Parts: sequence; structure tokens; C-alpha cells
Amino acid sequence: MEGKYKRDSFTEQYHLVNTADLNGSGRLFGGTLLSWIDAVAGIVAIRHSGHNITTAFINKLHFIRPAYANDIVVLTGEMIYTGRTSMEIRVCSYIEKRNGERELINKAFVVEVAIDENDKPTEVPELICETEQEKLEFEEGRLRRANRKDPLS
Repeated sequence: MEGKYKRDSFTEQYHLVNTADLNGSGRLFGGTLLSWIDAVAGIVAIRHSGHNITTAFINKLHFIRPAYANDIVVLTGEMIYTGRTSMEIRVCSYIEKRNGERELINKAFVVEVAIDENDKPTEVPELICETEQEKLEFEEGRLRRANRKDPLS
């Protein structure tokens, strides 16, 4: 199976926060943001693997700042690590200001598993790391995977 590059599956998605997306405090509901994150991670995983996928794990979900009504939320998803059948995707969420600047509001790491037509895990292409930064992120993903295998972590 031929490997793929990070750029092959990079995904960017935009949402305009409306009142239906807000919680009782007038901020973007965390569950809404989580569904957007899951969708972006799924698209990245499908693009990389060429298969249907299922979400297996959300390794980290860090809420840094809130978003409010009429904010433009931009989510970027990129492949960080691949195992035999699993893939780790980093999804960063930003508020895009009216001048185009972006401010990070959330970072998440999502693990997706590729599945075949019988809903059984299936192999995925390896991630080809081109830069030292990509190699470092891949190794960090490998460490997170090892920690997930420890039931007490």
C-alpha cells in the first residue's frame, strides 16, 4: 500500500456561530464544537484511508477560549500519526476575526479507525513525514498511542 502525505488529507471547514449553537451562558456549546471536530477528523481519515471510518477515541480536547454568536469558527484537520488500522488527527479550532486573523480556541486529537465493507478494521496507508516537525508530531502520536494502550492512563 502506497503511503500518503499530510497535505493529501488536510481539511478546513467554516461555521458561523448562530443562536442555536449557544449554551445558557451565550457561548458556543461544547457539544456542538465537538460534533464539528468529529466531522472534520472523519473527513481527514476518509481522505487518507480511502475507507469508511469510525471514531475510536478523543485523546485530548482542550477548550482555550469561548466563541460567541456571529463568530466565524474555522476548523483545520491534519493527519498526525498512522498505525496499522488507526489514524490520529489533530483538529484545531479558531475564531476568524473580521480582518482574517485567527485565534486558537480549541485543540483536539481524535483517533479514527478505517473499516471495510464488513465493518472490520482495515489497513491504512502509512503517513509519509516530509519535515522534522512532521516526524516529531508522528513520534508524539506514537507515544499517545502507547499511553492509550495502558488501561490506567
